[in-house]
Amino acid sequence: MSHSLNEIEAMSKRAARGAGLSWGLAEEAAKGTRWLSAFGFPGTEMLAELLNINDRIPSIDVSPVSLRAEVWHAPARRMSPLIAGAALSDCAVRLLERGKITMEHVNIPLLAVPFMGGAALRLGRPVAAEWDGARLATDGKRLCVQGSIEALRTHKADRLVFSAPADMTGQQEPVMRADVSEESWEQLAKFAHRTFAPATEESRLRGAGAGLSDND
Repeated sequence: MSHSLNEIEAMSKRAARGAGLSWGLAEEAAKGTRWLSAFGFPGTEMLAELLNINDRIPSIDVSPVSLRAEVWHAPARRMSPLIAGAALSDCAVRLLERGKITMEHVNIPLLAVPFMGGAALRLGRPVAAEWDGARLATDGKRLCVQGSIEALRTHKADRLVFSAPADMTGQQEPVMRADVSEESWEQLAKFAHRTFAPATEESRLRGAGAGLSDND
């Protein structure tokens, strides 16, 4: 089924929040899912997969232990691409100074790529991400993709390396709508449903409407 990018962003934001992410990180996850979907990637499928993998797991367990380390790693030995990506964007200047930042054991690394778009816009220079069999580069508006579908959609990258500045070759332009699998949409909807407050007897009565009031 086809959805507008606005619909994808709205659903992704509520689903990420329902999965336990802060509103700020949920917003970033939603923007990233929209960004990937705009470039033809199954953003909703990847987000749904990540939310299922990390469901009920404290964020600290899948966050980088230190942003100053030579290689970033997480206590759980698997890192959230959303948390790591947001940290990368915050460390954009450090990325340019070092030339590269390396992360270990990152789940669904493609979900970290939109964050390097933000880093590229901050730096005014393209940023690249590489893992086994895949390389992507972006200036924040355009995206260059190299690698097989299998490599790009890998469930886990043992080493994910970001570098700047980067070369832009084979550019892709974004689109306005994206195809979304029904299964991934339903999974996101289940997470999103957690954000709804449970009904109380009072709210149910209010929702029942004027049938309970006597205006005679």
